[in-house]
Amino acid sequence: MKLTLRARLALWAALATGVAVLLVAAGLYFSVNDLLRRAQEDRLQGSVTALQTRLEDTLRRQPGADLLGYTITPDLLERVADQDASTRNVEVRVLVPQGGQWVVVATTARFPENLNDLRDLRRPGIFVSGSHLTLFRPLLRGQALMQVASDARILGDAERAFTRALSALLPLALLLSLLIGWSVAGRLLRPVRALENAARQVGEGSDLRRTLPGSDESDELGRLAHTLQRSYARLADARDREQAFLRAAAHDLRSPLAALTARVEGSLARDRDPDRYRADLREIGTDITRLSTLANHLLLLARDPGAMQHAPVPLRDLAADAVDRARELGEQTGDLADVDLIAPTPVTVQGDRVLLGQAIWNLTVNAVKHAPGATVTVTVEPAGTGARVTVQDDGPGVDAATLARLGEAFYRPDASRTADPTGTGGHGLGLALARRAADLHGGTLTLDSAPGQGFRATLTVPGTPPANLLRSAQ
Repeated sequence: MKLTLRARLALWAALATGVAVLLVAAGLYFSVNDLLRRAQEDRLQGSVTALQTRLEDTLRRQPGADLLGYTITPDLLERVADQDASTRNVEVRVLVPQGGQWVVVATTARFPENLNDLRDLRRPGIFVSGSHLTLFRPLLRGQALMQVASDARILGDAERAFTRALSALLPLALLLSLLIGWSVAGRLLRPVRALENAARQVGEGSDLRRTLPGSDESDELGRLAHTLQRSYARLADARDREQAFLRAAAHDLRSPLAALTARVEGSLARDRDPDRYRADLREIGTDITRLSTLANHLLLLARDPGAMQHAPVPLRDLAADAVDRARELGEQTGDLADVDLIAPTPVTVQGDRVLLGQAIWNLTVNAVKHAPGATVTVTVEPAGTGARVTVQDDGPGVDAATLARLGEAFYRPDASRTADPTGTGGHGLGLALARRAADLHGGTLTLDSAPGQGFRATLTVPGTPPANLLRSAQ
């Protein structure tokens, strides 16, 4: 079962608290244990020094030239140890060397039995043996050896008390942190739930431009809400453009279809002579050509970037073909337009040959159609690692308001620039398709004009499409 975000946050808070408690407890345990042990060792050192002084003084007051003449008994050790409160709680025994070994000659009554292993003589300093701290100290310049043991059960008692306290407090700390984490996570996620509900309402409704809660905040959730709101706004813009595009497409398809239907019905209404039938068929052919052109343009505009081809495209060859077709079109319509090509060197870019060829043709035929009798110049030249195709005419040009809308799908300016000497009809898709081709290749389409100053369209294509366009095509 997958846990909710609130439950995961609460569990992570409990886990973090548990780890923190364990780390603090470990630090306290080692610190307190070390402090207690040092205190016990200091106390043992003081007891040993006091015992050594008193025992040596007592032995020296006995008759005899050396230690062998002294009498060391358990009673003597008990009496010496009981003289001071600081040594009353320690146990003592005395060892002397005999035959190369150390032999115990006297010990207090409660000296720990677990310390009878004389191999511990080799252990320097204070060491722990069982529940006791023990220490060896030489007597009378090394003629004897005194071992003192102190009860160290307080260290074990402290450890057990600490363990009991930790075992009781840790579950309580975890439970408390879990409850607090659950409550805090709920408060933190409350704006997320509000944002979720608002996003659901946006998805279920049609108002993609509604303000999302928290989008005016500067924290992380505010930035998320602002990003979602901007994304919804872009989706709304795309939806509006798509609906406008579909309405315009339906309108432009309906007109030639209606005209085609009327001509067919008129031709079939009564018998006609062969010449009239041929004229009707030519008109029907013209309508079909317009429908085919419109359908092809719509398909190219809606082309998926993933369906693009990325291969070397010779732009000079495409421009030369467009210029030749434009000249032939002018001869067919009786409008002998002056169309020239300037391309001193071959230029090749990576891209889709069909899209780039259609874009160059649209720019060229747009200049021929809307500037009758003008001189049209198509220039192909390198631009950095890419290329630039410029189509310039010396026709009447357009004003700033019209120029700003050129390139929109299905937009056609007023009659000052809508003359159609070619007779092929227009749908306002030529420049839109050229702009779409430039965008799909990571390039740009720039339009420049002014009344009486002609019209210039510049298509710039990079040598290699950007990486994101290449990935989307894979």
